[in-house]
Amino acid sequence: MTQATSQKRGIQMTDSAVRQVLALREKQGKDLCLRVGVRQGGCSGMSYVMDFADPSTVKSDDEVFDYDGFQVVCDRKSILYLYGLVLDFSDAMIGGGFQFTNPNATQTCGCGSSFST
Repeated sequence: MTQATSQKRGIQMTDSAVRQVLALREKQGKDLCLRVGVRQGGCSGMSYVMDFADPSTVKSDDEVFDYDGFQVVCDRKSILYLYGLVLDFSDAMIGGGFQFTNPNATQTCGCGSSFST
């Protein structure tokens, strides 16, 4: 894993994750933010969710983390499970893609997309 861009943020992103998210956002052709959260489900009980969202959908009680003009948004309930999360990206042929390192997880599934606390 590469070094996270900031140790002071509730949701941290490595440089490679930021580059990948910005490249994906550019393909959308809109100024979007990245919404990260959790939902019930998955092999370990909770699954990570991540998608682009229009900035107009950001609510006043959402947590917003700024990465040089690009915003990562998380709802209040999800941040309880995700505070300190490091989002990384790997382009490796096997095991590549977005990877979540969550200090709050006590158990994760083999695919890395769900966890329990």
